[in-house]
Formats: sequence, C-alpha cells, structure tokens
Amino acid sequence: MSNNDEFFDTLSVFEEFEGVADMRHYEPLPEDWFLALADIVQSTRAIEEGRYKAVNMAGASVISALLNALCNHTYPFVFGGDGALVALPASAADKARLALAAVQAWVLDVLELRLRAAIVPMTDIRAAGLDVRVARHKVSRDVAYAMFAGGGASWAEAQMKAGKYKVQAAQSGTMPDLHGLSCRWDPIETRNGEIVSIIAMPGRTATNQQFRSLVSEVISIASEQDRSSHPIPSAGPPISFTTRGIAIEARARASRGWGLRHRIAIFGEICVAITLDKMGLRVGAFDPKQYKREVARNSDFRKFEDGLKMTIDLDAGRLNRIETLLENAATTGTCRFGLHRQESALMTCFVPTPLAPGHMHFIDGAAGGYAVAARKLKARFS
Repeated sequence: MSNNDEFFDTLSVFEEFEGVADMRHYEPLPEDWFLALADIVQSTRAIEEGRYKAVNMAGASVISALLNALCNHTYPFVFGGDGALVALPASAADKARLALAAVQAWVLDVLELRLRAAIVPMTDIRAAGLDVRVARHKVSRDVAYAMFAGGGASWAEAQMKAGKYKVQAAQSGTMPDLHGLSCRWDPIETRNGEIVSIIAMPGRTATNQQFRSLVSEVISIASEQDRSSHPIPSAGPPISFTTRGIAIEARARASRGWGLRHRIAIFGEICVAITLDKMGLRVGAFDPKQYKREVARNSDFRKFEDGLKMTIDLDAGRLNRIETLLENAATTGTCRFGLHRQESALMTCFVPTPLAPGHMHFIDGAAGGYAVAARKLKARFS
C-alpha cells in the first residue's frame, strides 16, 4: 500500500459544520486516484411506485460493496440517495471494478432496479479543468464523513450519465460482499413540521465567497432548531417490530436459496433488541439504548458534494425563511437549488459490527428526498 493510499486518514478534521464551505478545510485528491460512482437509472419511476426504500438500499449497497471489497479501509465516500461515490487509490482499481460489476447484478436481481456505474480517473477530471478536493467532517467521536468540493464529482456524474467510463454489470447471480448493509428501521416521522431535502449548488456566476455566505446563512437558520434540525432525536430512533426491508437485508447477507434462514435470523435480532431496549438491559457489550444514541450521532443528515445537501426536520417558519433565502440567491445567480418536502425521513445503515461504535447511517427523505430535489433543480436550472 502506497503512502497516498492513506490520504483520507491523514486529513485533519473539522467539527463545526458551518465550516463546510470553507475551502481551507479541503485537500486535493492524489493524482493517481479515481472516483468509483453509481446511480439508479430512472429512479423517478421507482420513487413514483413508492419504492424509495429500495432506491436508498441500492445507493448504500455501492458503498458497502466497495468498502467491504477493500477490507473496510478508510476511503472518502458520499451517499446520494439513489447512488453513491467513493474516492479510491490506483491500487484499488481492480477490486473496485469487480465490486461495482457485482453490485449492479445484485441490484437488478434483488431490487429489480438498474444501476449504472463508472470509474473516472482524477487525471481526466483535472484535464477538464476541474478538481476533487476532500475534507473530513467529524460528526461524532467515532465517525467522520467526507465532504467533496471542486466540481469534479459533479462532472464525473455527468460523464457517467452520458455513458462514459462505464463499468459493465456482472452476470446475474453474482453476489457482492454486502456485509453490514441494513435497512430495518421504520421511517422517522417529523417532530417539527416537515422533513425537507435540500440541494443547493453554486450559481453560474457565483463567487466562492457569495456561495459560502449563502451556505452559512442556510445552516444558521437550520441550527436554530433543536439539534440543528437533525431528523433523528438525540435518544435515537425507536426500535419497533417491522418487516420492511427484512427481505432485502436477508438477500444482502447471502446468495440465493438462503433468504428464509436469514429473514428469521434478522427478525430474531430485532425481537432481542426490542426486549432489551424496553427492559433497559444489555447483552455483553451490546447496549441498545447506547446504540440508538450512537445512531443519532453518527448519521449523515448534512453533507457537501460540490454543493450543500441536507435532509432536515424544520418548522414552517424556518423552512419558509430558508426557501426565501434560496429563491433570492437563485435570482441573483448565487445558487441553483432543489427542495423537496415530505413527512418522514429514511435511514439506511452500514454496520460492520453493532458492537463497535463506528457504524454509519445514511439519511434521506422518505418520499423521494435527494433524488426528487435533484430533479427539481435540473428542471428549473438546466
């Protein structure tokens, strides 16, 4: 492993999310790295059919497959709702291509969705006059998420959608390593008024300072609400009996033919967790109440991927203020934005082991979230 394979581990962390648009926190990816990315083709149709839990599972499966294939080494990634992006070193290229090919096959076989994937070299991104710069935002004692800037991630996504840098899907039945991928939580209902998914990108004529000021204002308004408008309460989401997502998670654990055994195992795990939670008990190192608090702390409800992305829980007054702020900024050319309101949030998880505190939880709106917000942005500003 070369020294620059450890790039993300060497970055200093910043803790206050208000600094997310401050480019002093960001460092350029090494020249020999690449972006591995994927998203759902025609995700709008799946959303209209009420299948957004499956869409989120597909997006998170990209992260799970890639990190598991690389032995869960720390690499920068971002979850986008209907897709994901992972930045990787040249030494990971072969394993990444195989993982992307396998996860495409699994998504089609199990979720009946079509995932497109691409591997885009940093040399090509920089040749196009753009960059990928990465920062490390610490959300809890145990978890730090990557933030991306420089325009290169957006360019790579556009290239993928145009059919370039394509990774071919593996044969049907090919199984990626999806250990730790989980989707057993119920939708998390709003406590303040509405769950809103926001994407705000720099306008065509915006200066860095103008867009940074806008991001700070949006974050400031959201921060007036309890826990900065975090959609998950500090005590964590409720653990409840649910069959939603169990079948998908079971199929993520094993190849065809073993689904029933894994469904029973997952349902048993849920039953044990509920019993322990209600009785205030723990088993060995597993404490369900502590685990739920870690879930709340470790969730990625805010991020930066060439622009601000948030899924937050807001009251009507603060939501109207943010929407007005974004509308005014769009009028002046400072930003392009999409905003989607819904009644609840969804959480998809990557939990290599529930006994370690570094489990990660990906937040999106439960009725289209980032995918619908992105569609609205494109329809208005393209």
